[in-house]
Amino acid sequence: MHIPDGFVSVPVAGATSLASVAALFIAFGRSQEAFGIRRAPILGLTTAFIFAAQMINFPVAGGTSGHLLGGTLAAIVLGSPWAGTLCIATVLIIQAVLFADGGITALGANILNMGVIGVWVGWVLTETLQRLFGGSKGRLPLAAGIAAGVSVVVAAVAAAIELALSGTASVAIVLPAMTGVHILIGIGEGVITGGVLTYLATARPDLLPGEQQEFRGWSVPIVTIFLIAGVLSLFASAWPDGLEKVAENTGFIDLAEKVRIIVPTPLADYGIEGLGPIGTSIAGLVGAAVCFAVAFAIAKVVKPKNA
Repeated sequence: MHIPDGFVSVPVAGATSLASVAALFIAFGRSQEAFGIRRAPILGLTTAFIFAAQMINFPVAGGTSGHLLGGTLAAIVLGSPWAGTLCIATVLIIQAVLFADGGITALGANILNMGVIGVWVGWVLTETLQRLFGGSKGRLPLAAGIAAGVSVVVAAVAAAIELALSGTASVAIVLPAMTGVHILIGIGEGVITGGVLTYLATARPDLLPGEQQEFRGWSVPIVTIFLIAGVLSLFASAWPDGLEKVAENTGFIDLAEKVRIIVPTPLADYGIEGLGPIGTSIAGLVGAAVCFAVAFAIAKVVKPKNA
């Protein structure tokens, strides 16, 4: 769902950028209320994990692939949708700047869709479903899985509306196309989100908000993230993702080549020229490390003054 340069008009890019900047400004302030210094490692690890997981595209129907967005997962693990927004926005900015994944001019739209709308829809729906399910912690993975799937579809609808407002494609064509393919991707999102939360609740409750506050160590999370970014990423589906497939089918894919802004980087497209799969592994490891470092630094900045 990463919108590239050329897909959204200047007015839409400007409006979504303003909205995203405002959301991030509020998120920095509000995260201080719920995000103590103990959570700094958790923000770093969560951000690195979501970056790594987004490298793995899984196949869905019709020659299309999808990948984890992670907004719902981030909000729940961090215990705050504001911190979730900071997490996803960090991933998106690093992807756009270091890996040419998502347009620079469309960065505001991508943060709004995935880092704000996706996060908040997932958080609010999870909270609502948890109340309906009786508030049992054992049912959190189910509630979050459902919410995560829905959040993907809502974020896709937002992207479709932005494309329509930009004159890129007719709303009558792009809205059902984006909705249909992202329902399938949302199923994968829900399964991954529920699975990760089930594992954390049983094996690493210290990585979830709650009464247990002592962080139990770095080794397992770091090894897991590096395995995903450096090894499993090599087996990602090569099929186009949901937005790319819709763009191909509806005829506006060429717009991405007409207006393409790439910040010079040896890691473009998650690889290093001439190194093949090794370059992909190196790019994944570098990206995960940068995501952790930036998010950890953010956590230090937003921690409460008395923490």
